[in-house]
Amino acid sequence: MTRTGKVSSDSIRARFSAAMSAMYREEVPAYGTLMALVAQVNAEVLERDPQFAADLAETDQLDRISEERHGAIRVGTAQELATIRRLFAVMGMYPVGYYDLSEAGVPVHSTAIRPVGEAALRANPFRVFTSLLRLDLIADAGLRARAEQILTRREIFTPGCLELIGKAEAEGGLDEANAARFVAEALETFRWHSDALVSADLYKRLHDAHRLIADVVSFRGPHINHLTPRTLDIDAVQDRMPAHGIKPKAVIEGPPPRRCPILLRQTSFKALQESVSFPGETAVAGSHTARFGEIEARGIALTPKGRALYDRLLAEVRTRIVPAAEGSNAGEYMQVLAEVFAAFPDDWTEIRRQGLGYFEWAATGRGEVAGDDPEALLAAGVLRCDPIIYEDFLPVSAAGIFQSNLGDGAVQEFRASPNQRKFEADLGAQVLDEFAHYAAIQQASLDACLKARRAA
Repeated sequence: MTRTGKVSSDSIRARFSAAMSAMYREEVPAYGTLMALVAQVNAEVLERDPQFAADLAETDQLDRISEERHGAIRVGTAQELATIRRLFAVMGMYPVGYYDLSEAGVPVHSTAIRPVGEAALRANPFRVFTSLLRLDLIADAGLRARAEQILTRREIFTPGCLELIGKAEAEGGLDEANAARFVAEALETFRWHSDALVSADLYKRLHDAHRLIADVVSFRGPHINHLTPRTLDIDAVQDRMPAHGIKPKAVIEGPPPRRCPILLRQTSFKALQESVSFPGETAVAGSHTARFGEIEARGIALTPKGRALYDRLLAEVRTRIVPAAEGSNAGEYMQVLAEVFAAFPDDWTEIRRQGLGYFEWAATGRGEVAGDDPEALLAAGVLRCDPIIYEDFLPVSAAGIFQSNLGDGAVQEFRASPNQRKFEADLGAQVLDEFAHYAAIQQASLDACLKARRAA
């Protein structure tokens, strides 16, 4: 509680994340199984590597890992996107980065809505990958108009939720009673509803255009389609999933296993086939496939130079081999991935010296050396450098997860058409540039260390 009697945005975010997780566990029981498996693997990693556990504790990362989640939603209109932004702002979450997934055959563009300050991230690092359907990419003009009509007519927020968003904006936050009510009202937007808005025939037409189009247009709201815990050993979780009755996707998206993890690795279990009731004179029973479980392992945030190297290496891999959805070439793909990525330094010092990743500087309280040269202070043990965790997403990885749950036959061609200006106009805000953000964190940490030395 703040001095003004308002509940902090960090606290509201933590409550909402916990409520979302409980709801999703009830709706998708396999998610609960996955959570238990991740917790077991994380505990084993920390037990067998005390130094790693100590490093996490030293950088205030240890406590956040068990609470870490990201979710994903897809909305259909500019108004829905703008209101979603306002809803998450109540929880201290803001849009970071622009992602054009049309280049990977997925008709959406997106942003990551998340906390941005270090204190907020350590309090609760809940993120939501938020996508807006690109109706302009539906080739059939009649179907496009019908989809727009349906989306314009629906209301995905409860009256109470809209009222409380406005109250938080007008009053600079919410008191205890209203914060509790806000969490309950906001949760309704993301709940699964098995009664479709469209007929079975229209659903099929939308589905044939793209399964994701059917997922966005056919239902009452942007049901949460996955929640993702963070694991400290994604390969171990992937290997153990079948023994727990969970079938993982064929390969882990992202870079290969490394001593010094970079960016993001993700895997998931296959999307569920769920019962759906389509309206009509006589209700028609059907099914829909959209929601799945995902896990992730996070590494260091890369600089533009590091990201360019990563993208070049991944492109080289894809020219040699593309992983098949059914897993027939998974072993060969992972071998090629490891061979190609050998060109990316797997040593923290080398990554820092080559300017490939972002690091946070901190005083150790040990050692003595004169001057303000960061390298000399680092070598003397007066300062330490720790990797800054990548808090965002990878377009190719996100698209790979989407497509693995749709199947090979669902991969469709859309013209690559990034339009960040239009997305930001629909969002009602500019997105934060992730590179500038990480660079600022790195520079501020070094400046603070040097300033403290001069003042001592």
